[in-house]
Amino acid sequence: MVEAGHAPGQVGPVRKAVRESLIKAGVLKAHAQDVPVGLYGTERKDLLMRLIGGALDYIAPLALLGHADEELLALVATPNRKAMLVVDRRIVAEDDNVCQLTLAAPDGTKLRPWHAGAHIDIFLPSGRVRQYSLCGDPRREREYRIAVRRIPDGGGGSVEAHTLRVGDLVEISQPRNAFMMPLPGSASAKKKLRFVAGGIGITPILPMARLADRLCLDWSMLYTGRHPSSLPFLDEVAAFGPRARVRTDDEHGLPSPADLLDGVDGDTAVYACGPPPMIETIRRGIGHEVELHFERFSPPPVVNGVAFEAVLGRSGEVVEVGADESALAAIRRVKPNVGYSCQQGFCGTCVQRVLDGAVDHRDSTLTDLQREQGQMLVCVSRSKDGGRLTFDL
Repeated sequence: MVEAGHAPGQVGPVRKAVRESLIKAGVLKAHAQDVPVGLYGTERKDLLMRLIGGALDYIAPLALLGHADEELLALVATPNRKAMLVVDRRIVAEDDNVCQLTLAAPDGTKLRPWHAGAHIDIFLPSGRVRQYSLCGDPRREREYRIAVRRIPDGGGGSVEAHTLRVGDLVEISQPRNAFMMPLPGSASAKKKLRFVAGGIGITPILPMARLADRLCLDWSMLYTGRHPSSLPFLDEVAAFGPRARVRTDDEHGLPSPADLLDGVDGDTAVYACGPPPMIETIRRGIGHEVELHFERFSPPPVVNGVAFEAVLGRSGEVVEVGADESALAAIRRVKPNVGYSCQQGFCGTCVQRVLDGAVDHRDSTLTDLQREQGQMLVCVSRSKDGGRLTFDL
């Protein structure tokens, strides 16, 4: 699952609310399915989604002026949170470190539809927000299934999630998808699919493989990890037969690009999810003609980083940010309760306002308007040229 929210002000729900209000007013037509938030797991930015997101930042104030009534204002203020009941809990890896949770509406009603690659936010009792991929079957309309790997020395979210029990209530967001799978012969010009999963990275890959198998597409999977006992859902992977191969480091050593991409050619779209070293290995070995989509489950390494100072404007405290660490990591040394989730510049949970200084924006999430307003995702973005940044903290 993704260990990874929206920026303060609930940008996502505002856009959704404005869209719904425009549909009511007859300005937009409703569609059978939601437009995906973005496709940022691909090698190229999804320009169309960025343009739509940016346009809604300008449409929103106009829509509110034209249709400002109590119903609309209440809609805009509605948070993207839904109470869910834990209806099943089970351990799905031999080492006991991966827990599967099945969630359902307390009244048993149908849930929002989702597509392979989607994830949800989990709002844990402590206030932590984490993101986890949906790994069940989208055809099961009354439940969402996630799985969480316990990381004792992590940020505490996975450990807390492991304390949830059947009967507990927990709030979640609606599903959204940043790891869409265009199908060969439709939205993709490729003819074959290759899935590469590393450890808990199997969670978004499972629904993709099930869909590919059900549609009789040409697909294959490599599932890799340290040792068999650490790998969740081995029984479900084995059910795919010879198309899905398991490879572990204890038996074969660390995989090379050739190992991960065996049989991949220019007619193949690769979908990979796992730790940064695995993703980087794939990126090094993949050809330019191969279509690559990926999702990470931990922070990417800092590239071409320059050390700088972060000033906490409310206290005046100065924090040194190393060349190889994120501003988020440095700030959390002195303010451990600062919100964060994905640590990859996607979810928006860690957004902070910059009062002074030039920002090197390294995310694909914030719109130009948000950046002009001083917003910065401190998990990936940095100071430009090492200059001091002052935050509203």
